[in-house]
Amino acid sequence: MSPRFLAGALLALGLSCVQAQPFSFGLWGDMPYQKAGDEPKIPALLNSINQSDIAFSIYDGDIKDGSSQCTDAIYASALSMFGQMDQPVVYVPGDNEWTDCHRLNNGGYDALERLAYLRKTLFPTAASLGKRQLPLLHQGQPGEKYVENTRFSHHQIVFAGFNVPGSNNNKVMDDKDCGNKSARTAAQCQASNAEHVERDAANLQWLQQAFQAAKDQKARGLVLVIQGDPGFDLPETEDRDESQAPGVSGYRNFINAVVSETEQFAGQVLFVHGDTHFFKLDKPLYSPSRLLPNLTRLQTFGSPMIHWVRVEVDPANPNVFTVQPVIVRQ
Repeated sequence: MSPRFLAGALLALGLSCVQAQPFSFGLWGDMPYQKAGDEPKIPALLNSINQSDIAFSIYDGDIKDGSSQCTDAIYASALSMFGQMDQPVVYVPGDNEWTDCHRLNNGGYDALERLAYLRKTLFPTAASLGKRQLPLLHQGQPGEKYVENTRFSHHQIVFAGFNVPGSNNNKVMDDKDCGNKSARTAAQCQASNAEHVERDAANLQWLQQAFQAAKDQKARGLVLVIQGDPGFDLPETEDRDESQAPGVSGYRNFINAVVSETEQFAGQVLFVHGDTHFFKLDKPLYSPSRLLPNLTRLQTFGSPMIHWVRVEVDPANPNVFTVQPVIVRQ
């Protein structure tokens, strides 16, 4: 680990020593989308977040829409947007900025090349983005694999971000899926599936370490943030396993591990994702008739609904997290 990243890691872990006290943080993502004409609405959104009392915000992926080109400029534009934030911003990758770049209307890029570029560009230092920065612990080295998986603690609450994006977590199901509206070759699809398997294993390791950190710190809460919608809302049926449906099977290992780890954790788990673009707060696990009581799912707003979510954290509250949607008037 480089000296710069090591220093950031030590500071990130050291934050856990701060006495637990109430605070708030923000969540936003899946914006701006060019096709929806979101750009004129972004200043009001940023102003709303900047004028709030939150300690930091987390952006849960998709810095562009899924039908615009994955040029270098879109990453620079995202950095510029995050640079306007007064508070620290922690970025979690989405599918539109790498997984889906193989699409013809995205420019037919090599998705894995775009992922490598994202890692080098959107994680320029060990710290968060924003005018004020927050030290982060990273799973990977600067510019290399899994640098995008981050963790930090704030007032004895542990936060962890994972590269688990939409489009089935970059898992290609078959030849039809490979070639649909895509510039991918068969070899590139094979490479994508190999990438999925390797990153899935890394994410499971990072998840285990996040829960262990929370246990070691005796944290009252753990916040897990991904971009992809893992399929909690698929209708339940008796004759098939919905978790193995083609569009969500790439999330199964991760979600199964979330369940297993949550069962062994005494605190509250807030599971955050974007991808589906409408605000939702519920307890989707295990099923409509069986509850995993200490896990709450929070789905954030997305284009064209340019709003954000404020989460109040009170370690003295048995539920720890109180969630409030913030509607930005344009």
